[in-house]
Amino acid sequence: MPSADASLVQTLYTSHHRWLVQLLRRRLSNTADAADLAQDTFVRIMKRPPAFDCAVRERSYLATIARGLCIDQWRRRQLEQTWLQSLAAQPEALQPSPEQQAIIVETLHEVDAMLQRLPKRVSEAFILAQLHGLTYRTIAAQLGVCERSVKNYLAQALLHCALLETELDGLLVD
Repeated sequence: MPSADASLVQTLYTSHHRWLVQLLRRRLSNTADAADLAQDTFVRIMKRPPAFDCAVRERSYLATIARGLCIDQWRRRQLEQTWLQSLAAQPEALQPSPEQQAIIVETLHEVDAMLQRLPKRVSEAFILAQLHGLTYRTIAAQLGVCERSVKNYLAQALLHCALLETELDGLLVD
């Protein structure tokens, strides 16, 4: 990171860290999570430092990043809780090991993130087909589109799945 960017991040950190932690603590009702997300906010800024012309925009920018991280955290926790509930309903003999559970949860997060990046109808069609096992015709009726659109939506979703698999394979191989 160039020294000008490092200086900007350091200035932001010293000027606004305490304020950001307090903002997040009020939002999350948890000091440890607030501190973690504040650090994550500054890590994001280190990766892509912005340019500001006043302190108001600095706080607005920090709050926007922190809000997105809060939403991501809530979504991750909700997804984990849903999975843990479904896991608890399984017989103990069928439950995966702790290592497998960690891999499954991380994969669920990656798939959820991928679905969030897709257009709404594409992700809806994918979920209806893959999780609910609906036919193209039924999905088309539910979404109010033609079957050809459903085929295009699913092709788009499957392409993203293939790209995600490639990314995950690269992470696991390295």
